[in-house]
Amino acid sequence: MAENNVNIEIRNDFNQIFGIISYHRQRVSKTIDDESLRMIWEVGGYISHKLKNAEWGAGIVRQLSEFIRTQDPTIKGWSYRTIYKMVQFYDTYSNATFTKLIETTKLSQLTPLQLPANIKQEFVPFEMAQISESEFVPFEMAQIPTILFSIGWTNHQIIMNRCKSDNERLFYILFAQKEQLQNKQLERAIKTDTMASILCAKDSQSDVLHTTYAKSPAMFKDTAYLDFLGLPKKYKETRLRKGIVEHMKEFILEVGKDFLFIDEEHPIKVGGKTYKVDLLFYHRQLQCMVAFELKTTEFHPAYQGQLEFYLEALDQEERRSNENPTIGIILCKESDMETVRFALNRSMSPMMIMQYKEQLKVGGVIQRSIEEYCKYINTESEK
Repeated sequence: MAENNVNIEIRNDFNQIFGIISYHRQRVSKTIDDESLRMIWEVGGYISHKLKNAEWGAGIVRQLSEFIRTQDPTIKGWSYRTIYKMVQFYDTYSNATFTKLIETTKLSQLTPLQLPANIKQEFVPFEMAQISESEFVPFEMAQIPTILFSIGWTNHQIIMNRCKSDNERLFYILFAQKEQLQNKQLERAIKTDTMASILCAKDSQSDVLHTTYAKSPAMFKDTAYLDFLGLPKKYKETRLRKGIVEHMKEFILEVGKDFLFIDEEHPIKVGGKTYKVDLLFYHRQLQCMVAFELKTTEFHPAYQGQLEFYLEALDQEERRSNENPTIGIILCKESDMETVRFALNRSMSPMMIMQYKEQLKVGGVIQRSIEEYCKYINTESEK
């Protein structure tokens, strides 16, 4: 008899969860991603509560997966592993530390659950939801952070699988949304430790770059991974340049999608002589030219003078009236941070030092505050 009562209770739970799924599937044609995430959040929160309060065992989740399949065979993607991912999604982003991080970074916009007024009886709202005239569900659903709606479910799964801290997770949500990353692109960004590369990039940029382009700390990396070039052990700058041109799509995905390629060995004439800029780009968002000087050795301060000369020539001879000052980037094999700091300290040009890696190596994630990065994201969204 007791077993039958337990089965009845579990079946009621299953019906409530199936009601959540059915409701959002009816609305999904209007706002696919938003409704899907709301459904995932609600289902994950419901099951999380049952598991944490020992009302369900692990085997019940498998039964739920089978129940959903038998109720409506057209519903796909509800394996027990996927359901556990939904629980992980809710637990990860409803915890107090993530909420505190959002508040600290001034991303504290929270969207309360919006439940339908004409909801069916078997679908149970979570904020003191009434099952019958006298019985209520004794728990409340946490609010869902608005920022979660900025990327899709697959990207969320990648971030949950690969990121270990709230700082990392929030950074890659923001970065994936900003760069409109596809799944494989996001996986690569995490694997190459883009978070550390961008948060450290400010140390490799001149003060003039910061003052001229306030968003630059959130737009440029200090390290580029060029593993796709397949460089030999020994090579010259010509090989590096031609490899980048041949793999321009991959290079732009690595350094930033707003780059538009203009020319290689771009000629500039000064004093009757012709000089050549290794690679010249145009940055759509910053509305300026970007000159790359390629070096297959460690950064040397002498490289800076050469690039600053090119920047002055480009600004005087080629920059249009509606364009901003040209940015210079020295892309070198290695860089000593103390040397870089001394070299850039008195630079009067918007420029930076970026090092490249020939092989893809996964580095340890630097646990740095992302408050500054979020500040630039917020500034950008206001415009």
